[in-house]
Amino acid sequence: MASASIVGVFSYENLVHALAGASGSVTAMTVFFPLDTARLRLQVDEKRKSRSTPTVLKEIVQEEGLQAVYRGWFPVISSLCCSNFVYFYTFNSLKTLWLDQRNNSSPGKDMLMGFLSGAVNVLLTTPMWVVNTRLKLQGAKFRNERIEQTNYKGMFDAFRQIIEKEGVRALWNGTLPSLVLAFNPAIQFMVYEGLKRQAASGKIKLNAMDIFIIGAIAKAIATTATFPLQTVQSILRFGQYESGSSSGVLGSLKNILLLISQRVRKQGVAGLYKGLEAKLLQTVLTAALMFVLYEKIAALTFRIMGLNSQATR
Repeated sequence: MASASIVGVFSYENLVHALAGASGSVTAMTVFFPLDTARLRLQVDEKRKSRSTPTVLKEIVQEEGLQAVYRGWFPVISSLCCSNFVYFYTFNSLKTLWLDQRNNSSPGKDMLMGFLSGAVNVLLTTPMWVVNTRLKLQGAKFRNERIEQTNYKGMFDAFRQIIEKEGVRALWNGTLPSLVLAFNPAIQFMVYEGLKRQAASGKIKLNAMDIFIIGAIAKAIATTATFPLQTVQSILRFGQYESGSSSGVLGSLKNILLLISQRVRKQGVAGLYKGLEAKLLQTVLTAALMFVLYEKIAALTFRIMGLNSQATR
């Protein structure tokens, strides 16, 4: 039984789920990418007075041109594609290992599988997210004059410059809050899977709008609960912040607490939630559309493969 489960980890079904999740997330992020641009500016540029998403997007377009709202699209999409492939593959592999044919899942199991999948994802893909954060903000007009402009020529050049100037460890900036933020997708998938089970128990066949609403609710809850750490994560990935001389886990914890205290001292507790409106708009809409595309792509692929019963486990 154990060997069969291990073999199941490397099955076509898990590969289909991973590819469907990656494809759905890339499409959804492309549609709502400008909202993520607004969110990142609000989180990093603490001296920007505008707080509403439409106002920030208007300022970016007026000052930097329309293309600026899609600056850094390719590295973000590349990172997102890899990230969601890893996440969905790991999540469905854990389902294969832990759940029997009765699909005896529970909120606790969903949370644990979501957290472990997120942790694996963070450790493998953080360097890509550090680079795409830098590229996304390169050339931006900041209100904070202390921020130094970078001159990266692309993803590979950014990797090279970061390693040469800041060391290899800089590619894992923000890893600690990112690991804690693995609870974000864990909460998201716990709510999503739970709502799907509720619908299944009521013999309700979910349509695209049902999936969209369930995905939106799940992501809204997860994003609101973890947003302060997402703000810290963005600042750490950007790399231009006042840090202590400590290193290691304790040094990372010290930097996180320092950043939180600096933001609260300057802007109050609300400063930790700066950009939440843009983040909710972007992630909720993106996640909802991603889940719709994920379910539909997976179902279609399984139907073509003659494995329809595996489409939504």
